[in-house]
Amino acid sequence: MEKTRKWRWGKNRWIVLALLILTIIAVNLYAPIQPHIQAAAENLSSEPLFTLPVIGDFYLTNTLVATLFMDIVIIVIALVVRHAAKKDELAPKGLAGVFEMLVEMLYNMTESTAGKWAKKVFPWFATVLIIVLFANLLKLIPGFETVGLLHHSEEGYEIQSLGGNWFTILNTKAKEGGYIVTPFLRGVSTDINFTLSLALIAVVMTQVIGFQANGFRYLEKFFSFRTIFKKPVFGLIDVFVGLLELISEFSKILSFTFRLFGNMFAGMVLMALVSAMLPVFMPAGIMLFELFIGVIQAYVFGMLTMVFMSQATQGHGAEEEHSNA
Repeated sequence: MEKTRKWRWGKNRWIVLALLILTIIAVNLYAPIQPHIQAAAENLSSEPLFTLPVIGDFYLTNTLVATLFMDIVIIVIALVVRHAAKKDELAPKGLAGVFEMLVEMLYNMTESTAGKWAKKVFPWFATVLIIVLFANLLKLIPGFETVGLLHHSEEGYEIQSLGGNWFTILNTKAKEGGYIVTPFLRGVSTDINFTLSLALIAVVMTQVIGFQANGFRYLEKFFSFRTIFKKPVFGLIDVFVGLLELISEFSKILSFTFRLFGNMFAGMVLMALVSAMLPVFMPAGIMLFELFIGVIQAYVFGMLTMVFMSQATQGHGAEEEHSNA
């Protein structure tokens, strides 16, 4: 019989103890720099790229650069998968096979929920899920939020030249103003503009699909005055329920926006603080945790979008029959 290997604390505790000792030594020999944490996206350009009449000045931010990088990665992968799909193969291999399995799984989930409206709902569901997934996972690439431009700050650190225009920050506070790093790339989901845009797209398209499925009868979900004169008690209840439905539609925007932004920004802060306090071994565990959270958040955002769109396609005949009864 095959024997299973078990974790033996007696033998492996020395490994854990050695890692802890090495971490303490590393922190004392190479003291980490306290990170500069800012909720808003940092500007990479000192001057605005252009100015819009209502919005105002438009700067080049590090989350915008990360968004462009994410778009390029998605487009390249899409072209690779498209090229592989054109080959006469019964079962695509490699990256094409993975994405074929992913798309088929997502479509089956949509079809089981939306029914005949799956072809309308699926493109939005799959697009939102893939974009959020890549936005969450690309931030784990080395160099994100660590390599960037040096900006002068009153509470900054001293710097040391590495040759040319490359510098490294020292763990020494400057007496008369030092420097902080503004990274070239920052996690896209840590920018509330990105999460708000996705939330608006998801909620607005939910209403559009609801109109396509039910026509103007879709408005009866929010404004139900059909029975208020025939049966005032039930009619007032329907009006109150419709008002709650209208409020819930607007609350979806806030829920979508701050759920994704809060989780990913908290992960960025946690990663920065743990890297500053225990820079040797603990960040690897936090990276695995961030990977798990990024996948879960993408799945939740996409699934909620699909469920809300599927619910919008359903008629309200059952509610009308209940009110008439």
